[in-house]
Amino acid sequence: MATDGDGTVAGAPVDWDAQAAVFDDEPDHGLRDPGVRAAWAERLRGWLPGRPAEILDLGCGTGSLSLLAAEQGHWVTGVDLSPAMVERARAKLAGRDAVFLTGDAAHPPVGEQRFDAVLVRHVLWALPDPARALRHWRGLLRPEGRLVLVEGVWGSVTPVGIPADRLLTLLTPLARDTRLDRLSADARLWGREVDDERYAVVARV
Repeated sequence: MATDGDGTVAGAPVDWDAQAAVFDDEPDHGLRDPGVRAAWAERLRGWLPGRPAEILDLGCGTGSLSLLAAEQGHWVTGVDLSPAMVERARAKLAGRDAVFLTGDAAHPPVGEQRFDAVLVRHVLWALPDPARALRHWRGLLRPEGRLVLVEGVWGSVTPVGIPADRLLTLLTPLARDTRLDRLSADARLWGREVDDERYAVVARV
């Protein structure tokens, strides 16, 4: 969910509990269109481990990416600050090997648990201290784990986001290698053509 660091969009406070009911109406949120869903599933297969793994989905929203990961054989723990989002994620993945917790993505309430991959979409840029969040998330990974970070820069008049170059710089001291996938040209992911910067970085530690 794309917000400023204080939970606002374009300067206006956002009530994410209230937004939960319509959050999935965005093509890349609900993944209701079969083509959009298939495009994200294909990307996840390339970003996440090829074997069944434990995935931490931070800022999971209503759990659409969590569901794709679970369908690919992974065990998922999702975290979102909005109780209403968490409730919808739990319903969406009912009967699957997934757990959803209400909490801050920057400091997820997972205790000593460690994961094979930390998946974060459109959350990092909105945090007040992205570098600190990345360091914390790296500490949640098992050896040979990976961060999967889907980010971008949105808007033309007053653009908001985190450019890919900046994110790669932040990851330099944390990862042994990084891979950048540019996503703007893949309209299947968004349900429409886009002309802003959208990308994913897979950082292996």
